[in-house]
Amino acid sequence: MPAKATPLVELRNISISFGGIKAVDRVTVDLFPGEVVGLLGHNGAGKSTLIKCLSGAYQMDSGEIFINGERVDIQNPRDARHYNIETIYQTLALADNLNAASNLFLGRELVTAAGFVDDAQMEAETRKIMARLNPNFRKFNVPVSALSGGQRQSVAIARAVYFNARILIMDEPTAALGPQETQMVAELIHELKRQGLGIFLIEHDIHSVMKLCDRAVVMKNGQRVGTVNVAEVSDDDILGMIIMGKKPASAV
Repeated sequence: MPAKATPLVELRNISISFGGIKAVDRVTVDLFPGEVVGLLGHNGAGKSTLIKCLSGAYQMDSGEIFINGERVDIQNPRDARHYNIETIYQTLALADNLNAASNLFLGRELVTAAGFVDDAQMEAETRKIMARLNPNFRKFNVPVSALSGGQRQSVAIARAVYFNARILIMDEPTAALGPQETQMVAELIHELKRQGLGIFLIEHDIHSVMKLCDRAVVMKNGQRVGTVNVAEVSDDDILGMIIMGKKPASAV
């Protein structure tokens, strides 16, 4: 990234404790437009806790959050959405009995002049956003319970992007997916990058990080071990950071 570029997001010196245990200890991470940053570490390393301070699920004890260079106050998920931050959890938070359009507009339904839910317009808008993100998506009129894992991810991502997400938090988006479905999600992520979104990817799978991410941030015991450019390191380098907290020479 250019040295003088302004990060889309900067989490600066974030700390948060639970019951006297420091879950995150003065961690600084940034994210630029059109970039995917992977967050790795063992369970309990602090990566999910850190990112929940950005999503509004947790309130940090100390530290600062900057969006486009301006300090912001994020107290809850509504504040996060105000700053165009959307989170896609592993559970996806989809209503299984509803179709793609009904899920995309769930709680934010389009209505006609007469005040009725405008199903036709919602489907038309869903088809437009899907044409941008996943042109092969065809199952508009079936419940999302009938969709594959990758197709369900498409619906969840489309919902975030339709409502102007610029910063996307994705929690292990390829977990439990087969190779073909994993490739579909990878293509979605590359398309979001092309559209200038910034993505934080919480991951356990080093291979996914090597394939999908521009940079990787490794955490251990609530602290940041280091940040690396993925193209400059090997799987073993990242594994060494996770297991032993050992930084390669290129890490910052």
